[in-house]
Amino acid sequence: MTLPLHEHPASIAMEVERRMRMRYSHNLIRNEDGSYFAQIIEFPGCMTEGDTPAQALEMLDDAMRTWLCGRLEDRLDIPDPANDEALSGKFIVRVPKSMHRDLAERAERENVSLNAWVNAVLARNLGSSAASVSRKK
Repeated sequence: MTLPLHEHPASIAMEVERRMRMRYSHNLIRNEDGSYFAQIIEFPGCMTEGDTPAQALEMLDDAMRTWLCGRLEDRLDIPDPANDEALSGKFIVRVPKSMHRDLAERAERENVSLNAWVNAVLARNLGSSAASVSRKK
């Protein structure tokens, strides 16, 4: 049984907090019933659910602490965060001209750049909190 974090030796508690500051990847997915499923991608079995995105992510922090404590107690390896240094944040997507036109028109109606609008749509569909865009000046 995993002990609460405050009952762990200082070395385990310090390592848990060090790991909690690292940028691990997570998924946040809306369930059919409207609740949200969240998981740490690098940690098999580290998952939870909540009624709202914020609640699911808050509960995911608790699940992550519990997962880390268990691994450290059992002296098992803990994966490092996924390395995304090779990712530039840019990629090219080929779409039909008609779709390009539709996307550009929608962005114009929203008074944002095409890039900002597509970024917001992708973020919303991935469940990211980065789904807001700035208006064009």
